[in-house]
Order: sequence, then structure tokens, then C-alpha cells
Amino acid sequence: MAIVIAVTVIFGFTVNAARMHWTFLSLPWHVHLHAGVFLSWIMIYVVQNWLIVRGSVARHRQLGMIGAGITAVMVVLGIVTTVMAIKQHRVPPFFPPGVFLVLDVLGVIGFGVLTAWAIALRKQAAWHKRLMLCGTILVMSPALGRILPMPMLGAFAPLAVFASMAVFVIAGMLYDLRLRGRIHPAYYWGGGVLVVTNGLVGPLGFSPPVLRLVERLAA
Repeated sequence: MAIVIAVTVIFGFTVNAARMHWTFLSLPWHVHLHAGVFLSWIMIYVVQNWLIVRGSVARHRQLGMIGAGITAVMVVLGIVTTVMAIKQHRVPPFFPPGVFLVLDVLGVIGFGVLTAWAIALRKQAAWHKRLMLCGTILVMSPALGRILPMPMLGAFAPLAVFASMAVFVIAGMLYDLRLRGRIHPAYYWGGGVLVVTNGLVGPLGFSPPVLRLVERLAA
């Protein structure tokens, strides 16, 4: 799952870079910082899984301390980058600004909550690895949005991103059913956070307070 997530994220942003008409240096500095930190998380996530597979638990825990710090930075950078995109009028045209703001902010907060919970339960491997997986799935939305034909989906674009992320959670659930005969409750919590955060996107994205906030930011 870690490898599939990494390949999906890299593919999504590679495709996006190939079809965009901009140069690397033309992007704001915070976008480069955001990209570097989020990519480092994906790489660390793959390495952490590899370390456990090979039995290097001590190194996994050492690297986990760095990962915990990166998690906190990711939440802050995710929110800052989203706000700056609105202020600099860089919101993708297929997203209403309010929906874009709520989708990205709730997604990165959901990631932070699940990852922090996974770290708190690091001594309970079954909970730890599943919550960490669900948290990482929540930050896949920007990559998935660059793979899916978003302009063609119209109002269903946010739903398509949610459905794509849900596929990854469902894959974990099905693996549990096959391997253990039942789904671990961590998936219900992780999937629940995914459902709740995405279910709030529409109501909050078009709510008067969020619309007023977006207007002030864009001005």
C-alpha cells in the first residue's frame, strides 16, 4: 500500500508538471517548501514500512521521531499553502474557492489527527499501522485531483476525489477480511474521518462565513 500510494502521488504531480505551462522558479517559495515537506513524508512512509518488513524496529522508531516533527509542519504548511493559493488567485478553476479551502484544510487536519493518534498508539502495532495508512491516504487528494479529469466532472469533482481515496481504505479492509476474517476497528475510525471531512466540504464550503473569508482573502 505504501508503494502504491507513493507511485500514485509521484505520477499525479509528474503528469501535472508535464501539462502545465510554467517554469520551476516561477512558483512561490512556499509552494516549493510545501512540495518538499509533503514528498518527504511519502518517502519516509515507504521507508518506515520497509524497515518494519526487514525487522529494523529500532531504526523505525528513530525515524518515527523525525516523522512526527514533519507531521506538525505538514499541517501548518498545508493550511498556509491553501490560504496563499486563494490570496494569489491560484485556485483550480473546477473548484469553488470555498470548497477548495475547506477540502484542503479539513484533509490536512484529518491527516494530522489520524497520524497523531497512530503515534500515540505506536506500541499497538495493529492500530498504529492502520491509522498511519488512513492518515496518509487523506493527504493524497491533491495528487488524485491531478490524475482525475476534474474539469469534466464539474460539481462531482470533490466526490470523485473522495471516492478515489475511499478505494485505498476499502482495499485495506478487504485485506483484513481475507487475512484476519474481520475488519480491524482502526479502519472504521480512519474511514470515518475520511467520510466526515469530505461530507463537510459542501455544507461548509458554501456557508456564509467561509464565503466571506474567501472574499477577504482573495481581495
